[in-house]
Amino acid sequence: MTRTCSSSKSIPIEAPRILSVGTANPPNKYTQEQLLEYYQETDWKIRSIFLGGHISTRHLYLPEPVNGMMPEESNEELIQKHLRGCLEIGSQAINECLEPLGLAPYDIDFLCCLSSTGFLCPGITAHLIKKMGFRENVRRADILGMGCNAGINGLQTVTDFANANPGKHALLVCIEICSAAYVYNKNINTAVVNSLFGDGAAAVVVCRDARLTWKDGPQVLDFEPHIIPDAIDAMRFGLENNKLSFYLDRDIPYVIGMNVLKPISRLLGRHQLKKRYIQHWLVHSGGKKVIDAIAYNLGLTRHDLRHTIHVLKNFGNLSSASFLFSYKALREETSFQEADQAVMITMGPGTSIETALLQW
Repeated sequence: MTRTCSSSKSIPIEAPRILSVGTANPPNKYTQEQLLEYYQETDWKIRSIFLGGHISTRHLYLPEPVNGMMPEESNEELIQKHLRGCLEIGSQAINECLEPLGLAPYDIDFLCCLSSTGFLCPGITAHLIKKMGFRENVRRADILGMGCNAGINGLQTVTDFANANPGKHALLVCIEICSAAYVYNKNINTAVVNSLFGDGAAAVVVCRDARLTWKDGPQVLDFEPHIIPDAIDAMRFGLENNKLSFYLDRDIPYVIGMNVLKPISRLLGRHQLKKRYIQHWLVHSGGKKVIDAIAYNLGLTRHDLRHTIHVLKNFGNLSSASFLFSYKALREETSFQEADQAVMITMGPGTSIETALLQW
C-alpha cells in the first residue's frame, strides 16, 4: 500500500515512524548573569559574549563555589561528571520517552547512544544497559566524535534498523554533558564555547509497523548529508590547559549558510517537493548567527524557526540533542496535521550538514 503526498510522489505507508520523544536536563539552571558572577568574570569582552548570544538560561553540571570561587575540575573529575550526567539525564529522557508507549527498557530491540562531550569505554550503551535493565541481547551502537550534527546520523541508524526489522523498537539517545568539556581561562574562543553550550539528553523510539498511523508519529522518509572537507578544522576538539576544549571558527555561520541549500535542494528534489510545501522546520540551535544564516539562505521566518529559537533561549546549544528538543516542542504544540511534512537540519564538525525529511 502507498499514500500520495502533496508532491504526488508515492511514499511507502510502512516507513518507520517516530513514536515518542523524551528529554531531560540537569536540575540546576543558570542565567548568563549568574554564570558571570560565579566565575567572577570582569572582562568586558567576555561579558559581552555571554550577554549578547540570545541565551537566557542553561542547565549545567557545575561544582559548588568554594569561598566564592569556582573550583577548577581535574580531567578525572570531568570524565566522572560525564558518566554521572549520562546516567542521570540519559535514563530520565529514556523513561519519559518509553512511558507513554507502555514500554520498558527490556522491550527495546536496538539501543543507539551518542555523545561528543566525553569518551567512555565501555560506552554509554553498556552503562545504561546495566543501570536500566535492557535485555542482555539488545543490539547496540555507540556513536562518538560526530558533534552537533550526530543526532540525525543516529536517527538514520535507528531508522535503518527499524526498516529492516518490522515491529521491533529502536531507541536513539543523544546525551551531551557539555560542561564536561568546559575549560576556564581568558581565551576569547573558550569564552564563546562556555557561553553557548548546555547539558541535556533526548531520546526517541522508532518503529516500522503497518498498523501505525499518522497520529502515532511522523514517518522518517529520507536523509541527505553534506560534508565540507575544506572546513574540517572549523569545529574541533583541542587542548587548553591540557584539557579537551572545543574550538569554533568565527566563520562557521557563513560556511553553513553558503552550503545549507545544497543538501536541502537534493533532499526535496528527490521527492519533487518545494520549500513552500514544508510546514515544519526543526533546526539545530547552534547559535544566533548560525540560525540567522540558515534563515537567510533558506528564506525561513522566525515563526518557521520558533522551536529552534526557543531551545537556544532556554537551554543553549545542546549539541546533538538540540534538534530533538525542538521536535518535542513541536509535538507539544500539536500544530501538525495528517500529511504535514517537516525538515530536520543539524550542523557540526566535518564540517557537516545533515538533513532529514518527515511526514505525518
